[in-house]
Amino acid sequence: MSRILLIEDDAPLRGVMAEALQSAGHEVLQAEDGRQGLEIFTIAPADLVVTDLIMPGQEGIETIMQLRRDHPGLPILAVSGSVAHAGVYLDLARKLGASRTLAKPFSVEELLLAVATLVPPPRAPGGPAR
Repeated sequence: MSRILLIEDDAPLRGVMAEALQSAGHEVLQAEDGRQGLEIFTIAPADLVVTDLIMPGQEGIETIMQLRRDHPGLPILAVSGSVAHAGVYLDLARKLGASRTLAKPFSVEELLLAVATLVPPPRAPGGPAR
């Protein structure tokens, strides 16, 4: 099982994303901005961070930069899209260290596919170890 830290300020969207990831077999920790996400990561490191880019408090770009500096091999999925010029933000996120990006709106299937490219799929209970 992979532990995923989900940083998203939109609570309903964060809930849907967390439910989808949990249903796929991942453990999900949730934060509402980058500052809270970094605090959680310090206590409970994750295998993957999924972060929105535009948030009140600490934004995703700053969060990506801090995570990349302190954890160079950590997979990071950046999501954005509900603002003008979202593509510019996603490009910047890639240049600053996001492993992948995903433009909003996206489907649950697109989210799970992007996550699957960054962390191994969860093992089925009772299944053979990989």
